[in-house]
Amino acid sequence: MILGIDVSTYIEELEHGAKFFDGDGVIDPLDAFRSNGVDFMRIRVWNDPYSEEKEPYLAGNCDIENYIKLGKLAKSKGFHLLMDLHYSDFWADPAKQMTPKAWRGLSVEEITAKVYDFTKDCLKKAREEDVLPELVQVGNEITNGFLWPLGKLEENGKRGNYETFCKFVEAGCKACREEAPETQIILHLERSNDKEVYREFFTNMQEKHIDYDIIGASYYPYWHGTPEELFANLKECKRFGKKVMVMELGYGFTLKPYLLEGEECRLVIDSERAYVPGFTERYPVSPQGQADFIRDFISEAKVNEIDGIFYWEPLWLPGDGICWASEAGQKYIHEEGKSTSNEWANQCLFDYDGKKLPGFDAFKI
Repeated sequence: MILGIDVSTYIEELEHGAKFFDGDGVIDPLDAFRSNGVDFMRIRVWNDPYSEEKEPYLAGNCDIENYIKLGKLAKSKGFHLLMDLHYSDFWADPAKQMTPKAWRGLSVEEITAKVYDFTKDCLKKAREEDVLPELVQVGNEITNGFLWPLGKLEENGKRGNYETFCKFVEAGCKACREEAPETQIILHLERSNDKEVYREFFTNMQEKHIDYDIIGASYYPYWHGTPEELFANLKECKRFGKKVMVMELGYGFTLKPYLLEGEECRLVIDSERAYVPGFTERYPVSPQGQADFIRDFISEAKVNEIDGIFYWEPLWLPGDGICWASEAGQKYIHEEGKSTSNEWANQCLFDYDGKKLPGFDAFKI
């Protein structure tokens, strides 16, 4: 089974002076992950994470140049690579799949061509720089489609529009096969406890002859129920004849906000959102609870013949200038007025001071 991490913000962390510790000693966390048996690095790619005035959106500024820089570092440490194409200029998830600025107002046919060209260009650049990925995602958490509004699958609770959506997906997959035939293609959804949606989505992929290799799922207990529900769904997905992987996994080590310039910073997973009946009692949001969850999850994944697990942003420490979005980035995704701090810091495998947590070593099983 593949074990991987998504540390797309790592270069930005280093540029802001982040340090990682095991006890009192400074360590290279990538080397430490490799020693724990982690062999893949997943790196997201946004089209153009800058405003028209060239203001960075932050959260790693994850364009293809960041992928190449981080990919070279990863390969030097012995990692294999996964390229996660969002087809957006910034965060893409079930609540937002913004069309890139340069593609706005284009027709279905024109965007189909853009998807093909962009995918092929990213893989071509990766090949030229010797960081061609072994795995590639065509879209990120595309349960509700991508490249909205044209590629949206769900509106007011009603699902459909697969004909247009599949044109975009097919274009991305076609470009992958042509430019990197040895690379395996992933279609990645969230809502991983929802058998009905997965059955509908991947049945449509089968009926429309979409050429891909791996069914990917996000799993966060706060949103996606129990591990038992996840594994039952992915077991059913095996009928499509594809590998199944957990592309994003995370769990908190604390509910206490960190301080930045004397003020408490908002967390996405706070005391209200973190509680999952029947689950949080088994795995308290604490350093040991996080470690127990990771260890048990990996063990159960092996029993359930899951082909891979990726932990999401285990190195995203908080700090001055470390943001989930700049004000320009928030404007692009229409989420203005929120805090710009790192709202995911309590899901790391290092504490707020950069000290290794017990969850880090849970990968060693």
